[in-house]
Formats: sequence, C-alpha cells, structure tokens
Amino acid sequence: MVSNNFDFTGSMVALVTPMDAKGNVDRVSLRKLVDYHVKAGTDAIVSVGTTGESATLSHDEHVDVVLMTLDMADGRIPVIAGTGANATSEAIWFTQQFENKGIAGCLTVTPYYNKPSQEGLYQHFKAISESTALPQILYNVPGRTGCDLLPVTVARLAQLDNIVAIKEATGNLSRVSQIQQLVNDDSFILLSGDDASSLDFMQLGGHGVISVTANVAALEMVELCRLAKAGEFAKARELNRRLMDLHHQLFVEPNPIPAKWACQRIGLIEDATLRLPMTPLTSAGQDIVEKALLTAGIL
Repeated sequence: MVSNNFDFTGSMVALVTPMDAKGNVDRVSLRKLVDYHVKAGTDAIVSVGTTGESATLSHDEHVDVVLMTLDMADGRIPVIAGTGANATSEAIWFTQQFENKGIAGCLTVTPYYNKPSQEGLYQHFKAISESTALPQILYNVPGRTGCDLLPVTVARLAQLDNIVAIKEATGNLSRVSQIQQLVNDDSFILLSGDDASSLDFMQLGGHGVISVTANVAALEMVELCRLAKAGEFAKARELNRRLMDLHHQLFVEPNPIPAKWACQRIGLIEDATLRLPMTPLTSAGQDIVEKALLTAGIL
C-alpha cells in the first residue's frame, strides 16, 4: 500500500459545488463550506464527485474547483479529488492534473453508460493506477453507472500498490464480508457510499463513509463514525435513528438537488442553483427535506 499521512477512514463529505444565480462557481460559499467541515472535524473533503456535479462542470472547472478547495483547505483537512470518467484516457487525464499538488488521493467511479465487462473494469482501473502515484479509491455505484464492480474484481485491483480503498454504494451489506474474504490485505479500506446503511456497514467491518448527509450534519456524522470506531454501537444507533430520515430524504429527488437546497436552508451556501439537466427542488421536496432537517435537529 502507498504511504500516506491520511488513512482514508472516518467521515468524509461528498461536497456540493456551490454556484451563484448565474450558474458560476461561488467561491465565497465554497470557502464557507470548507471552513464548516474543518470546524466540525470532518476527516476529509471529496471534491467534485457525483454530489459535486462533476457531470455538468467543464474539465477546466472540474480541475479548478478541486484546486480551489485544496487551497481553501490550506492543510487543515485532506482533500480527495473526484477523477472518474467513462473513458479511461479521460480519467487518467483528470488524475494527472492533481499530481504533486497536495491532494490526498483520488475517487474514481466505475465507467458509466458504456457498461464494461469485469475484465474491462479491471483494465480501466489498472491503467489509471499505473499512470499515477496518487492513492486511488474505487467507487462502485451501479444505481447510477449501470455497471457493478464485483468483489472478485475488487480483490484483483486491491493487489495493485496504490489502490487503497473502495467506496461501496450498492447498499448491499453482504459486500463487506465478500470483499473482506477475497482481499488478503487488512489495510484495504472499505467505505460506505450509502448513508442510510453506513452504520451497519461499519459494524460489519467497514472503516467509514463518504457521506452526502455530512453536507448538512457534519458534526453528527463525525460523531457517528467515532462511536462506530470505538465500538459504542448503542449510542451510535441512537444518533443514527435521529439522522435516518435525513439520510433518506436527501435523495427524495436526484442527488445533489436536495443536498444543495438543504445547504442553502441552513445558511451554508447563498444559492441552491444547479445546472441543467438538474432542476431545483420542488416545493413538495422542500417540505420533506425541511421536516428531515428538523427531525435531525439541524434546524
């Protein structure tokens, strides 16, 4: 495994990318978000992943937002760059933009839409791994990408030196034991990508979560991960019950629509603007998310 000061565990936020009313990246709100997570003790920021609207940013914007986030973090919190693409050459290009910049690592989603075979997935991630010294986190979210990175392929990839972790967003808790049985390396990190099942994931042996909920409940998600790491699952479950409605309702409409609205609602960003084809949270959705924020004690 690659030596790195950050161990890729705990509560990591899949950060929204704030935009002003004209759809331009809002630097002031981004700095406010970074400061919020530093103060809360969030373990790392994942910049320009799915929640960060990677699909609607230009390549230059994508790189600029990650580097801007890194600059604003100023060494106070690790920053992980979203670098996934459905073309291997494009994912390599994104990855190489962050070499020697101070990025902690890269989160690379499985290629979407073109539905590669397991061998294609292996060769895709292998090629990325061989192009960089940066630690790589595999990202499996078949509900969005249309392809599933199976545990047997994860085990093959875990043998590569700088592939250090996987974000598993299937919601299938059996994946934890399946991957553990196949990966002969105790240092390989298992991260939940599904807030609603993340506590169960950690109780089964997972090491943390890359969280949408943490955008608006950063302190609570840090505490949830701390309690899980300490084995204090009764307290963790009590906290998680309070958050459960929020875990679910931040997906009442496609992510990151509700998360952005919630960030604006609690004053973390100035505007909840998204780029088409993402549309603003409906009034019915606003009522649902507002209730979830109240239940969680965020409002």
